[in-house]
Amino acid sequence: MVETQQRQSVFSFGYSRSADQDSARPVRHPVIIVGAGPVGLAAGIDLAQRGVPVVILDDADRIGEGSRGLCYSKRCLEVLDTLGAGEAVAEKGVEWKVGKVYFKDREVYEFDLLPDAGHKMPAFVNLQQYYLENYLVERVEQLDEVTVRWRNKLTGVAQDTDGVTIDIETPDGPYQLRADWLIAADGANSTLRKLMDIEFVGETFRDQFLIADIKMDADFPAVRRFWFEPPFHDGQSTLLHKQPDGVWRVDFQIGWDADPKEETKPEKVRARLDKMMEGRPYELEWLSVYTFQCRRNERFVYDRVIFTGDAAHQVSPFGARGANSGIEDSHNLAWKLALVLKGEAPASLLESYDLERIQAAETNIGHSTRSTDFLVPKSPGDKRLRDAVLDLAVEFPFARRMVNSGRLHTAAHYDSPLSTPDTEDFGGTAKLGDPAPDAPMTDASGKDVWLLNALSRDFTLLHVTNGAAPNVPEGVSLITIGEDLKDKSGLFAKRYDAMPGACYLLRPDQYLTARFRSFDRDRVEAAIARAKGATHG
Repeated sequence: MVETQQRQSVFSFGYSRSADQDSARPVRHPVIIVGAGPVGLAAGIDLAQRGVPVVILDDADRIGEGSRGLCYSKRCLEVLDTLGAGEAVAEKGVEWKVGKVYFKDREVYEFDLLPDAGHKMPAFVNLQQYYLENYLVERVEQLDEVTVRWRNKLTGVAQDTDGVTIDIETPDGPYQLRADWLIAADGANSTLRKLMDIEFVGETFRDQFLIADIKMDADFPAVRRFWFEPPFHDGQSTLLHKQPDGVWRVDFQIGWDADPKEETKPEKVRARLDKMMEGRPYELEWLSVYTFQCRRNERFVYDRVIFTGDAAHQVSPFGARGANSGIEDSHNLAWKLALVLKGEAPASLLESYDLERIQAAETNIGHSTRSTDFLVPKSPGDKRLRDAVLDLAVEFPFARRMVNSGRLHTAAHYDSPLSTPDTEDFGGTAKLGDPAPDAPMTDASGKDVWLLNALSRDFTLLHVTNGAAPNVPEGVSLITIGEDLKDKSGLFAKRYDAMPGACYLLRPDQYLTARFRSFDRDRVEAAIARAKGATHG
């Protein structure tokens, strides 16, 4: 990737020598994370909030190198909310849920990503990645159990049955650390992946896109706007997103044969932007050229080294699947790793991280591949078919379902052995293997609260009151709907198909893992054991 910085926000952090560097032998930590990007920081915070001490290493000492990640989905915001950063991201970011699709000089159709109300978090917010990272760093500084060591560069790794030893280079020279578990969150060019000689499996698409972040005073709506072959860009595609601080993201398709260095020359970029902006003044903020990568590691768990985010998988930027899926990786991993470290679950539970997040990666890669095939037709016949679909989509809804300008990220569904299969019929939008849908509630004092904010960091049982008080197993939080929380809008009942006596078991990552029409302690205990990785039928 070629990057050119013009002007941007930068958050800098100084190097500090740690006491571990003065030890004659490698100091051991339960968890070490390599990479202080959004995924590594999220994983560190999540583990720390579960009582697990964490050290995060990063070879840089600053954040703010361009906006990079931009669109954060509703589910990602809900996860960030559990980490103490969701509200800050939602407040600073530009909220949106409507997308518009254009073909040449006309609008084809628009779509709404969250047509129903009653959710704390919006469908998406746009926010420069350096703001997100800074909010997460600020959260790290509030927690005693996690520290970030800046300018600590990983140079070597060796693991055995008891742990992982890593070599680190710093301004004060080299030292070693030892970890029970090592998390790779060091991005698409992962040093850990290279040191372990792990190859990506997948495809690199033969096309390139130019990112231009520009600052301008514009009254364009806060919607996702995507053009196929607009008049201002000579038969190729363009995407426009609004960001905070008067910054706008423009993605120009430039073709496989384009020279990245030539395309990022300011005069060449301005020539493209001038056609699009039609005389509106703007300033260049940041430039980059990227190719589509739809690839992943064969596995995500390699004994005691666990891969997350772009270090584990890469997808096309269209669809906002990079940071969103990476943060979901961290949320899936943290509770499982915490249980293993505390001796409350076998190490084999981590096999479910591999299984579930590979399912998610395959879904994302599939959507990303189909998006790229639609954006970049492989033959003249494919292009004629695509153009016909776009023409039909102006009038016919069936054709709109075939248009693919980047399917937007949604929460992962897990077909997981951790889930207890339904034995009773349930309707509603809450699905086994999905994250629990939010709903507006009131607590016992009459205060407005959100369902997801009321959940604990442990297993939670939602029980719809029927006059009986369930005797829940130890370590499970009980929320009685109708007493502890009241369904003020009826949305909980609608989304969960709730009736008196029904109960819903949620995992520590808020996923619905079991549900029953009536409480039975034995069934709940069996469901919890299953969700913790016990043998299941």
